[in-house]
Amino acid sequence: MQNPDVDSSHRSVVFFDLETTGLGQSCEIVQLAAVSGGHYLNLYIIPRCRIERGAAKVTGFRVRRQRLYLHRQVVLTNSLREVLVSFIAFLQMLGRPLVIGHNIRRFDCPLLARALDELDLRAKFESSVSGYVDTLPLAREMLKDRCLQSFRQENLVRELLGVNYKAHDALEDVRALQTLYSVLQPTPELINRHMFTLNTMEKKPAVTDAKVACRLPGQRPLWQHFRQAVEVTGGKAEEHERS
Repeated sequence: MQNPDVDSSHRSVVFFDLETTGLGQSCEIVQLAAVSGGHYLNLYIIPRCRIERGAAKVTGFRVRRQRLYLHRQVVLTNSLREVLVSFIAFLQMLGRPLVIGHNIRRFDCPLLARALDELDLRAKFESSVSGYVDTLPLAREMLKDRCLQSFRQENLVRELLGVNYKAHDALEDVRALQTLYSVLQPTPELINRHMFTLNTMEKKPAVTDAKVACRLPGQRPLWQHFRQAVEVTGGKAEEHERS
């Protein structure tokens, strides 16, 4: 639930995306990406359940002999706990930011909450953020007069920015969303109206747009990712953003 004492216009923001083994309630996290300005986090996890055929076809992810492959190339992975602890440290570095994502209220946040509960990390995670905003209902409200056929993120980027980008690649997704959000420029009042927490996320009707698992570039060891996440690399990261 939103905190009226917090000014949204001065709050740091983190754009976040999960990619998973499928679309069902029991699916598991394969990859987590987050970006805030030039800071980023991008990590893989070997899921405990099978990657659904449809997701594997779209993303290129396969698990064979306890290794995760992306388009037949092995990628380095970390445990779910390591990934979540690193995400918490990333958020703490940014000073209790607002977490923003597309369709996260229906999909990413329930999955994230389940993983945090499983590892007894939910309280620590919640104390590291100021709230969550789903850009799907936000965009629907802001663009209700545009008569758009779809409010999927790739369609919004195409319609508002006039470009296509590599969707279903989590790092590209969060960078594209960061740019899209800067173009939308929602007011603090609108942001506060759309804020929720992991405890209140089920109080509004679920949206209909579905998420699909993603594929991502190669990964380095966890410590390298976290070091890059805390370094100021704004100019570099923004050069690679693809609207």
